[in-house]
Order: sequence, then C-alpha cells, then structure tokens
Amino acid sequence: FTPDDLGAIEKRMQEIVRRNEDIRREVWDRDEAVAFFLKQGEDFKAEIIRDLPADQEVSLYRQGDFIDLCRGPHLPATSKLGDGFKLMKVAGAYWRGNADNAQLQRIYGTAWRDKKELNAYLKQLEEAEKRDHRKLAREMGLFHIQQEAVGSMFWHPKGWRMRQNLENYIRGKMEKGGYQEVSTPQMMDRILWEKSGHWDKYGDDMFTVCTHDHREMAVKPMNCPGHVQIFNQGIKSYRDLPIRLGEFTTLFRNEAHGALHGLMRARSFSQDDAHIFCTEGQINEETAAFITMLREVYKDFGFESFRIKFSDRPEKRAGADETWDKAEGALREAVESLGLECELNPGEGAFYGPKLEFVLRDAIGRDWQCGTLQVDFVLPERLDAHYIGEDGEKHRPVMLHRAILGSFERFLGILIENYAGRFPFWLAPLQVVVATITNDADEYAAKVLAELTQAGVKVELDTRNEKINYKIREHSHAKVPVIMVIGAKEAAEGTVAVRRLGGKDQEILALETAIAKLREEAVIPGS
Repeated sequence: FTPDDLGAIEKRMQEIVRRNEDIRREVWDRDEAVAFFLKQGEDFKAEIIRDLPADQEVSLYRQGDFIDLCRGPHLPATSKLGDGFKLMKVAGAYWRGNADNAQLQRIYGTAWRDKKELNAYLKQLEEAEKRDHRKLAREMGLFHIQQEAVGSMFWHPKGWRMRQNLENYIRGKMEKGGYQEVSTPQMMDRILWEKSGHWDKYGDDMFTVCTHDHREMAVKPMNCPGHVQIFNQGIKSYRDLPIRLGEFTTLFRNEAHGALHGLMRARSFSQDDAHIFCTEGQINEETAAFITMLREVYKDFGFESFRIKFSDRPEKRAGADETWDKAEGALREAVESLGLECELNPGEGAFYGPKLEFVLRDAIGRDWQCGTLQVDFVLPERLDAHYIGEDGEKHRPVMLHRAILGSFERFLGILIENYAGRFPFWLAPLQVVVATITNDADEYAAKVLAELTQAGVKVELDTRNEKINYKIREHSHAKVPVIMVIGAKEAAEGTVAVRRLGGKDQEILALETAIAKLREEAVIPGS
C-alpha cells in the first residue's frame, strides 16, 4: 500500500457503512479457528490463536461474509461508524515487533462521532504540524539533533539561553521556597540502584559502564537515591525537618529509538527535580506549599489552569500493602484538605508511592502532564534514612518527590508549540534586533545595542547591506519579538522605530523611552 491508496480504501469503507451490515461476535473452538484461518491463508492470525492461553476464549466477529479475529468490542452495525472517519497514513511494521520476522504494513486511521468532530481533530493536527517544535527550532536556530548523539540535543546559543532562562527562573522560585541546591554523581554503583529498587524497575532503561576494577556503574536516570545519601550524612533531628533538596544535573535514560521525539522524549535531559524529607504531620503543609508554587509558575508561563490526576499503586511496586495504604491515605488527605478536585488514574503511581499528576492544556487543546508530587514511605526504608524524633528515638522520614516543569527540555518543547515560537518577551531567546536602513546609521545603532545590552535586553545588531524589508521579513520569520529599525532620521533625532512581531505598524519612540519599556518587559516574573 501507498498513501495514494488510502482514498480508494475510504470509498470502499463508505460503501460498507451504507450497506449497514450487522456485526456479530462469535466464540469458536481453538482448533476450529486455527483451521479456518489457515484455510483462508491467514497464517498470522492462526499463530496468534495458537499462542493464546488455554483458558482464553477465541473471539471472532462476523460482518456479512467477512469473519475476523478480534477481542472487540465492536459497533453493532457498520452504519454506526457514520462519516466521521479518515485514514491517515501507511507504515511498515515487523510481525510482533521483531525485526527477524516478516515485515507487514499497518494502516492508521481515526474515527469520531461525526464529521464535525473529525474536522476539528484534523484541524488540530494541521495546527500541531505548523507548531512542531523541531521545525520551529530549526527556523529559530535553537538546537539540532544528529545521528551521532540520538536522543540528545546540540544546543545553539539562542536555544541554550532559553534553556538556561528556564533553569534560572525555577531556581529562583525554589530558593524562595526554602530549597537547597545540591549535585550528586552522574554514575553510581549498581549496588545502590539495587538497594533503592530502581534496578529491578528501570534496569533495562539505564546506561551502564564497567570500570577497570570490574564494578558495574549506572549513569543516573533520576536523582532520588543520591539525595537520600546526602540526607543520611550526619544526624538529623525532627527540628531540622522539612529538608528540601533540589538538583538540575543531566539525567540519562535509554529510551527506545522509536519512542524518541525531539525535546518531548529524549535520552538526556534535566529536571526541576527536588525531594522533601519531612514528617507525616508535615505532608499537608508541604503539599500546599508545593501547589501554591506550581500555580504561580504555570501562570507565569501563560497557563491559567490545570487538571490533577491521582495515580495509585501500580501492579509492579515496592513496599507492603500496609505502607501503600498509609501513603495513599496521606496523599488523599492532603488533596482533600486543600479542596482540590482529582480524577483517579488507577495503577499509574510510581513503584515506590502514589502521586499527583498536574496536566496543562495548550493553545490548541492538547493535554500535557508536567508536574508531579509523589509520597514515598518506601525509599527511606530501603536506604535506611532516619531522623531523631521528639521522643529521642529513630524515625523514618517521609520523602516527597516533586517537579513542576518536569524535564526542562520537554517543557521548552511544550512552550515552543504552545506559543508557536512567539514567546513572551521575557522568555524569548533573542528579544530585540536592531536593524539599520543605511550604513550611515551604523554608529548610532551600535550605541542602541550597547544601551539595550546594559539594560539586560537580549539584543543583536543587523547592519548587513540588505534592504530593510528583507531584514524585517527574515527576523519576523525567526520570531524575534521586537525589531528596532534605525535610519538616518532616527540617528539624527535620537529615536527608534519599534516594530512588534505580528504587528503591521511601527511606533517611533525616544531611545530612553523605548529602553525603559523593554527593560520592564524583560524582567523575569516573580524576580
């Protein structure tokens, strides 16, 4: 099949919809089903049936003269599909995901309740394609990816400046919130990861190195075991709690090649990662403080609201059920005390504790899970963390794992797509370009550049021997928020012509006035 075939297949589907054929489920004997599909030349379906557990029934669906293997459920008749469907693409797929097997093809489609919903979805896809952060990053000169470092970014100066802006912004928030920044080793012995339980859960996703003395070291995919090691140094009293430790160093995860997607899913990334060591009685207070900070951060980036999911114990987990009962109860009590509404996300907690997931909705209606708060009674036990309580005895602290942005890289990708590259002035990697009409204005333009730089504005100078309309078009395409146009008249009068991205008009301002306005806009929120 090729994409050109999809239109013809859709027409055939529409015919079948109009025939309004009943769709009926049937349960067949295993051997009978295998023989039937082998006779039809459907060897792959026969193989699936042979591999089913002995006690699992073989579910088939009959539609007219067509019989197919499927566990269902299905619509009762073909007419129920209506006209809200479309075939999207064709892709190769190895049988059962194994490259040693036959290569097949898969046709992807989408179905909605009606044509209106379908068109809305297709419009969203079209808009998402325009906003693709990888495409915009190329246009804006932010980063690139190449085969020699799959899943990692080559950050260009503008992109790295944005990435640093994010980190510095959240660092300031965390410092005000009483967090202490730390740094832990990039590689730690496998023994520590086995103690923490991460090896059993994430071992296949870790990059490992064997040292000359035959020790197996894992490049860290998360910071939590290292933060427990810092907490464990010296004797801690209940008076010292809560202790809030934050870290921004790079993490590495061996994500499958097919799962990688620019900034959204990478093998190397950093997080606004922090761990709060506290008593059980401090969970509510720390949860409230975290959510207050989270609201402020999301609002600064233009997200006025968010949804919360409560993710409880997964099937594969560490710790006894009694421990999970206590952790889930503590987190649920914290949520209820704050009057927050949550939707249950069953079985999606971390392997060591339940969590809250904070979901943002972007400008075109897509949801992104960013922030998390996890209550952990397990890791302090496994790594022998303790403090001296008011009674003079040893007690285990509760460990709250928390992040607001999550991965800096992923959050930056979300911002690029949410704003379609048209960032708020304070966040833009390049805020102003000073562009000359004539080289006679070069000396004055250099003065404007120096004064804007002194005011803390990120600015570049464009004195190329090109027409001003060409310069404006080029810098607008690169999503520069402000272009200051300077000619002989502006140089003589000490003014600048200010053009805003997306605006058709320009504003003539005295240089001092323009710099004062832009200095104010360049201030990082909350700083």
